[in-house]
Parts: sequence; C-alpha cells; structure tokens
Amino acid sequence: MEILNYAFMQRALLAAVLVGITAPAIGIYLVQRRQALMGDGIGHVAMTGVGLGFLLSWSPVWMATLVSVLGAVLMELIRWYGKTRGDIALAMLFYGGMAGGVMFINLAPGGSNANLTSYLFGSLSTVSESDVTAICLLAAFVVLVTVGLRRQLFAVSQDEEFARVTGLPVRALNLLTAVTAAVTVTVAMRVVGLLLVSALMVVPVAAAQQLTRSFAATFAVSVALGVCVTIGGTVTSYYQDVPPGATIVLLTIGAFILLSVLAAPLARRRARALAAAQPAADPAECKIPATRGAADEVGV
Repeated sequence: MEILNYAFMQRALLAAVLVGITAPAIGIYLVQRRQALMGDGIGHVAMTGVGLGFLLSWSPVWMATLVSVLGAVLMELIRWYGKTRGDIALAMLFYGGMAGGVMFINLAPGGSNANLTSYLFGSLSTVSESDVTAICLLAAFVVLVTVGLRRQLFAVSQDEEFARVTGLPVRALNLLTAVTAAVTVTVAMRVVGLLLVSALMVVPVAAAQQLTRSFAATFAVSVALGVCVTIGGTVTSYYQDVPPGATIVLLTIGAFILLSVLAAPLARRRARALAAAQPAADPAECKIPATRGAADEVGV
C-alpha cells in the first residue's frame, strides 16, 4: 500500500492502533463509574503540560503526562473531600488548565497558539519517533492496568461499598483508574487531540453495549471498534486531507448509530424468545386465594 511507504504514516498508524486499544480499555470503567466526561476534564489539564513542555524545551508528551497525572489525582481528592464545593473546584481546575496551556506556550521562545493546535485536534504529520516511543510505553502501562486488574477495577466501578466490604483497596484503585485515564489522554492527544479524546474513550463503549450483555464482551467489542475507527480515520485523513481527530470521532459516532439501529430488532427478537421460553401464568380464576391465616403469618 502506498500509505505504508511513508515513515510518518507508519508512525501515525501505529499510534492510531495503540489509541484505539487504550481509549476504550479505560473508557469502559469510566462509563461504569458514570464519569464519562472525566477524559475531557483531564484533556483540559493536559494543555498546561503541553505548554510547559514548549516553555521548558522538554517533551510535550511526557510533560503532559506528568501534569495530567497530577491533575487526575487532584480531581479524585476533590471528589472525595470537595462535597458541595467540589464542582466549583473542578471547574477552576479545568479552565485553569486551558488558560495555563495557552499562556505557557505563548511565553515559550517561538511559541504560538498554532503550536497548540496539533495537540488540541490531533495531527498525523507531526507524530515523531520520540512521540511513538512515549506512546508505546504509556500504552503498555494502560493495557497492563486495564487487563491485569480488570476484576478489581470492575468491582469498584460497579459498587464501591461492596468492593470495600470484600477487602479491596477502593481508594487506591480509584486513584489508579484516574491515573490510567490521564495516561490514556496523553497517549491519544497526538492522534485524536485533547479536546476530542473523551469521545474515543466513551462512544465505542456505548456502541458495544448496544449488542453485548457481559463485561468481557463489551470490553472486546469496544476495543475492536476503537481500533477500526482509528485506523479508518487515519487512512481517510491521509487520502482526503481532512483532520484526523474529527474524522475518527465522526466515524465512531456513525458506528454507534449503526449498531443502535441493528440492536433494536435483535432486542425485540430476544424479548420474544424470552417470553416464549417462560411458562404461561395460571388464569385468574384458577389462582388459589390466600387464607386469612396465611396473611396473618406474613404480617398483613
């Protein structure tokens, strides 16, 4: 294929595959925890890291990872202790992250908002070898956590109180989930962009849930869908000269709509099969009324 003849496209496709795996892998836990927009908030904070990277002449990816992890930990602490003022603190954190990124990148030598655009919306041609190395290492961490600790993370995501009773370190696992989400944001920012990464973490999971009924099946289908849309969006952006991040997100939303349409008749067929498998109820005139003594025994 012609597209594989170019080194920058080889790097972009590798990054796209890793993003397609890692974003839904952590996104499924965020959806279970009803924190679907957490990735969007972390993306705002990561902008400060990108700006600091330019200002300090250090890798924007690694600096964004550091700042994102600190921001994710702070978000968890606010969630635990913020109570009524927590939403205000989170708003200041998110908007402060955006403002800090714009300020730092303009203070950097030769920096301008144009440098920030590729990180906000993704850019295929600017994925360097050092970016690919960082993305591979960070993606390995995300996969190790989301697959290796899937039982514990699922238990905490479903019911924190039950997980605490069973002896799981709930707060440590919550922090680990937040840190993993922060790492995933920085993995995806070169392909999808900081402002669109949350969609890739959430929409493939929501699409997979239209067809699946178990956690394992949802995990597998959402990751497979993530890989398909990231590769498809990357290839489309190369041939059609369109933004990769927007293309990937639109393909993901299109997949969600398609699976939702396909899932409706399947759900009706499953409901009919379930109703046919259940024994018919006795007619009303055949039911034996409860005696007064039996009613007294149950406290009526």
